[in-house]
Amino acid sequence: MKKYFLFIFALILMYSCTQQQQQHAIDWYDSCSQWRGLARDGVYDETGLLKVWNQDGPELLWVYEGLGDGWTSVAVADGKIYVTGMLDPDELHIFVLDLNGNLLNEKHLGDELADNRYPGVRSTVTVNDGKLYVYNAFGNLWCLNQQTLDVVWTKDLFHDFDGRSIVWGVTESPLIVGDKIFMTPGGEVDNMIALNKNTGALIWSSRGTGFPSTYCSPLFIGGYSVPMVVTYMQGERGEGRTTNNTLTAFNADTGELLWTHVQPSGNNINPNTPMYFDGKIFTTTGYGGGSWLLQIIDDGKDVELLWHNSDLDNQMGGAIKIGDYIYGGGHNNNNWFCIDLKTGATKYSVQEIGRSNTITADGMLYVYSERGWMFLVKPNPNEPEIVGRFEITFGHNQHWAHPVIHDGVLYVRRDDALMAYKIR
Repeated sequence: MKKYFLFIFALILMYSCTQQQQQHAIDWYDSCSQWRGLARDGVYDETGLLKVWNQDGPELLWVYEGLGDGWTSVAVADGKIYVTGMLDPDELHIFVLDLNGNLLNEKHLGDELADNRYPGVRSTVTVNDGKLYVYNAFGNLWCLNQQTLDVVWTKDLFHDFDGRSIVWGVTESPLIVGDKIFMTPGGEVDNMIALNKNTGALIWSSRGTGFPSTYCSPLFIGGYSVPMVVTYMQGERGEGRTTNNTLTAFNADTGELLWTHVQPSGNNINPNTPMYFDGKIFTTTGYGGGSWLLQIIDDGKDVELLWHNSDLDNQMGGAIKIGDYIYGGGHNNNNWFCIDLKTGATKYSVQEIGRSNTITADGMLYVYSERGWMFLVKPNPNEPEIVGRFEITFGHNQHWAHPVIHDGVLYVRRDDALMAYKIR
């Protein structure tokens, strides 16, 4: 009988720990509007959405044109839409719209990357506790008053913190947990830093790996003895063009380097934020790198590899977990894939969709193809079920910005244009 009660107690303890890990940052999720939703996992907590679209797609509510160049997503908070863009010749602007697409406010903040094959803004605004946080390709970080757009404080991460520029300009959407804002200057000394979100004062700086950043927006993981911030850093080159990029974990309280996991690919480009669930970390990277599933061990102090899949090599469009399966578009492998989460095996691939950004809400997948089509897909591990599609005809240049869903509206940004579609 004693053994029986000990067994039951162990099960309850395991369940409690799992619940803590699943809700690893719920306090700050509820206070942020940011990159790829509340938990940076592409999941939007919406209900009552359409399960099929008509032949022409959902109703177009409005279009706002005039954002300038860029691929940042929108942040929606307190009945307003916040988005950045680059206006001629190289000016970074932040725009505030109401939910009907009317311009409420606009402010020029500084310079943005124009002298590049892909000019424009890169980093999504983070809205937190009455303030906006904006980052540009040159390592400049602004904290703004949410209501007035007045500058509260600003930092130059290249000048102040040993930061280093990278080929396509730094691309990182600010991560805020509690009173800390985490950024990755990618310097040899200041590899990652934590600043006070209210004042910009340095809390800690970490030497980390000493390698440059690699376009990644980091993820916070709590529920373990050591809270951690996980991101990608560049690494030493291996044979040929293979680059040994490293998934890297820092102690969120102190900046101590906890662990690294080498994940080779064909380039130093890893924009996808890692995904966390059930004590595991999923990552995917383009240029033939593929996808990895890691198990967190030693109460957060290390990880071990569960599997590697070479098919799903998503460059910058993210992936989605639904049930025991992962869905996302490839890069070198130019299809859209379904992967078995338990085994890492590829269930199927869809050439029709191809390279794409993927998010989810209300049990459905919203897939924005680089070919300019928005797909509504019903998750099915046995065969693809496309139940709606429409072409994005507004805007110009690449279809790269990740879509956002808020209060039954699908927001799609294509460079200069922002579109709002009624999907409830």
